[in-house]
Formats: sequence, structure tokens, C-alpha cells
Amino acid sequence: MIDHTTDASHRQNATAGTHKDILMRGSFVGSCKMYACGTFAKNRSCQCNDKCTRYRNCCADYVKQCASHGSLEELAPSHLPYGHPSQKSYPKYSGFTLWLVEDFDEAINLDSDPIWTWSDGGLKEGQVRFTKEQISFGGGKMRIRVQKNTGWQEPCSHAQAETIPHKPLVSGELRTRYNMFRYGRYEVRMRAPHVQFLKPQVDGNFVASVFVFRAASFHHWREVDVEVTGRRAGAISTNVLNADHTSRWHRWIEQTDYPKTYPGINVRSEFHTYAFERLPDVIRWYIDGKQVREKRNDRLKVPDMSAKVMLNLWIYRKTKYPFGGFELNNDRFPMQSEYDWFRFYKWDEDAHYPPANMKPTSLSKDDLYLTSNNPCDGIPQVGLVDKNGRRYGACYAKCR
Repeated sequence: MIDHTTDASHRQNATAGTHKDILMRGSFVGSCKMYACGTFAKNRSCQCNDKCTRYRNCCADYVKQCASHGSLEELAPSHLPYGHPSQKSYPKYSGFTLWLVEDFDEAINLDSDPIWTWSDGGLKEGQVRFTKEQISFGGGKMRIRVQKNTGWQEPCSHAQAETIPHKPLVSGELRTRYNMFRYGRYEVRMRAPHVQFLKPQVDGNFVASVFVFRAASFHHWREVDVEVTGRRAGAISTNVLNADHTSRWHRWIEQTDYPKTYPGINVRSEFHTYAFERLPDVIRWYIDGKQVREKRNDRLKVPDMSAKVMLNLWIYRKTKYPFGGFELNNDRFPMQSEYDWFRFYKWDEDAHYPPANMKPTSLSKDDLYLTSNNPCDGIPQVGLVDKNGRRYGACYAKCR
């Protein structure tokens, strides 16, 4: 039961500073170390009382400083991790809590799972349309399969909030239902496709990714990637994008190390572990436990908003300089990528994302902007598409 006598006064929390203010404000940044846990004052830039989690305005160090003050049960549920874990123990990382595990030892129902679903999208620069049927589970693995498109798909894509022309290929994209993942460590163990059956040495074109991404129509474009490509046997690139109100790529909204090749690695013949740690002021990428890149706040800021986790496989369009590999003519279909497991470790100092109960009720209006992923996910498509200076309603497709 809520104590309404105290809750009325604490409603001022809602206007007393947001987490984004705490991280991005220039000259003054409040903290629980400064304010003391359990206290409230309207004029503070952030709060350290037990209601700050409800109003999403906790100071950045709230969890670290106030873990012993009052109850933080809603921030650290006792039943962690979420998902479908099958192992008794997992690696631990200082400053992070294991929050979500998918060991793929059982199939995920992509229409009813509370965390995961499928995308009905398709990149403009790609040759594939994403469908649910191209994602499968078996033998302790998840597989995403690209093959020729011999069927029909709804022109309207909920994932992209616009119509998509027919594509010559179909593939799959596993994604979380909501923008509720922000700071933490993201890990996946994956094997990239053979572009020709049982010929891992043959180069071709594909992009097999694990990444976080926000906004269907680029209201806020926030993205952090690991992209394994068909360009070379050891072709692995890392990428970050941060922009607002643009539907077009520009070089100044991105920092990437593409094309990058790691000698001695064959991403197609062996499973490898790819990871990135995303924190308020730095992103670090890892391959098989070894750090390979670090990006700090500079001209391009580290993305500060929550996003969806996505794993997909796609083929670039035929062009003079195709991303993902020049040897498009070597591609033979079907081809597939395999995933052994996925893990997300929440950063212990993020008091807001993901929500403790993994439900969307505590997400902001902006978090829920055009957040439907497919016509069967039951998520309302709220908001107007904001592209190229125009605003208009999103398209709708039927669940079939």
C-alpha cells in the first residue's frame, strides 16, 4: 500500500531532475554521497530517497551509495537472472549484476515471451526482410537463416514504422520488446555463416550482429554494434552512432573501426565471444575476453538513452562498395549464423534501466515511442513518425 500522506509531497520528485540531467548537465552534478541517502529536496538536480526509482530521478551513485539504506529490493530482484538460464553458475564482473541470460537450451516463444520477440523490418541498404520463421532453436543453439524470398510479406513494417518494398531474401532478427536496456555488459557467443556450405575460407557478403538500437524512425538514433562480416575470415568491426531527428546516415553521426580484420581468427569455422561494456562516459569492446577498442565521450557522445537488444543477420544490396564484403557473387543460400548464448549484466549504478520487474509500466513516453516490433506483439504504435522534417502516422499491418 502506498503511503499517500508522504507520496503527495514526494510527487515533486518528478520535476526535481532526471537521470539524463545528472549525467549530461555541465557545471554541477549532484550525488548521494553529497546529499545523504534517504533525503529529499525539491531544488536538487537528483534525489536519493526511496521514491527516486519510481520517479526516475535518482542520482547516478544511488545504488552504490544507498544500497544499505532502506530497501533496494525492487532494484535487485532475488530471482535474477531473467530469461532462460540453464547453467548453475556464470562468470562475474565487478560493478555488474547478471540480469538476463539466454542459453538457448529451450525454444523461445517469440509471440508470447515477456522479454523477446521478432522484427518484421528490413534495412533499406539490405536485401533481406526479417520474418519470425527465419529464427529457430534446437540443439542448444539459436539459428538465424537467410534464404531466397519465395513468399509474401506485409508491406507495412511495425519495426520501422513504414512500408518496405519486396526484398529478394528473408532472414531474422531477434530483439527485446522494449527500450529498457542501457548501461551494462552485453555478451554473445556466436558463429558466423559459411557463405558456401562447409567452405569457411570463402569470402562473401553478410553482416551478423549483436547490438543495441533505439527508435524505429530515428526520433533518437542510438546504436552500439559488434558486426561480424563476410569480408574476411577475421572481419569484425565495432561501431557507435548517436543522432537526433535524422533518417539518413552521415559520417559525423558515427565512429567505427570498419574495415577491421583480426588475423588468426575465423569467425565462420569457430564460435567466438563478442562483448561490449556500455557506461555513461565510455564503451569498451571485447573479443574472446580481450579488449580490442575503447571509445570515450568526445565529438560523438556515448549514447545515453535506453534501447533494445538485437541479434540479426542480413545481406547488403548489390552496389559498387557493399558493406559486409565485396564478394556478393560468392553467396549461396541458404546460409545461417548460430548463437550459443546471450548474457546481459546490468551496471550496478544504473537505478532506472532495466526496470526491476522487466515490465514497461515504468518506462517513459519517449521509451515507448513507436516501439512495436511486429503486428503480433500487442504493443501499441504510439507517436508520429518524425522523418525528413515531416510528421505522420505510422502504418499498420495485420497479425497473420
